[in-house]
Amino acid sequence: MSAIYLLDDHAIVRDGLRAMLEAAGYRVVGESGNPTVALAEVVQRPPDLLLVDIGLGGRSGFELLAELQARQLPVRSLVLTMSAQLHHLAQALRLGATGYLLKGAPRAELLRAVHAVLRGQRYLGSGLAALVEQLPHSAPEADLLAGLSPRECQIITLVVGGCTSPEIGRQLHLSHKTVDTYRGRLMAKLGVGDITALVRFAIRNGLIDADGN
Repeated sequence: MSAIYLLDDHAIVRDGLRAMLEAAGYRVVGESGNPTVALAEVVQRPPDLLLVDIGLGGRSGFELLAELQARQLPVRSLVLTMSAQLHHLAQALRLGATGYLLKGAPRAELLRAVHAVLRGQRYLGSGLAALVEQLPHSAPEADLLAGLSPRECQIITLVVGGCTSPEIGRQLHLSHKTVDTYRGRLMAKLGVGDITALVRFAIRNGLIDADGN
């Protein structure tokens, strides 16, 4: 019986997913709405599959995917999200996600996606497969995002979420000087000169909403 871990910031969504998956014969071994908590639990007891949302109320499931990739932890992941934006799909695939599915998908498709990803097969939800053909021709800013390292992706998400260098350092177990180095490097890569410009970049590319969430 395959073990699945759920990362979503809405408890009612996790409850529904748990019921659906367990009825289909899967075992849900953990759940959280916080990527830091999820990382600790997934590292301690790796599941067969991570079912992860990318929008977590000011944080992102990409933080968890990037950390797992940096640690080379072989956990298969399926992104379940409301976002059909090309750069989010590209980011998910670059961070090792095997599947990408929209939350509006029917139950049967979710179960097909879970089954496929558990077998190591890529699964893209209905209407998303055509986006993959656009990846080599994505917009310049999306190309810049794709050039960031997993750690830089974590840093940018936390910076635009309002975290200071010491706060980011505590979360990622880095010194604040190391965080400052990463921040300066990613800002240079993105061609932005200050935090305000970085936040505008993040809003334009869907990393955060205009209200900062």
